[in-house]
Amino acid sequence: MTSRTPAPPSRPGSTPGTSSTPPDHVGLLLAAVTMMLTGWGSLYVLVTTRLPRIGGELWLFFILLLMAVTGTAIPVIRYLNVRFTPLEMEVPPGGVIVRQSVWVGLFVVTCAWMQIPRVLSLPLMLFLAVVLLVIEIFLRSRELAAERENL
Repeated sequence: MTSRTPAPPSRPGSTPGTSSTPPDHVGLLLAAVTMMLTGWGSLYVLVTTRLPRIGGELWLFFILLLMAVTGTAIPVIRYLNVRFTPLEMEVPPGGVIVRQSVWVGLFVVTCAWMQIPRVLSLPLMLFLAVVLLVIEIFLRSRELAAERENL
């Protein structure tokens, strides 16, 4: 005698037996892999072949670091959003996931920039993280309120 476990509840808008991954998330993950590989690969080439100079190399470093960290953060942020979104709510769109990942990249780049003159400290990092988190909470709460209003 075999017992069947009930299928886990699916997201609204998905039919049973189909994937609950929104179509824009597939493209988002492909873009994340491209950003990650391009960013980390170019950053490796930059660090191993160029002298650290103030100028083009420094700005290229920051741009590549932002691209690499953002591309790396996208799958993690997407997983957290899918995992912690209640089942009765829609998964956040790809634009929200990209914005949240850019916040992570901006945090890392800002910390790297502040490390150049040696002003980065743990309290400053925590303050910067809290500021970015509060901004994201404010933006997301306004988006959710607008979505509820349109329903």
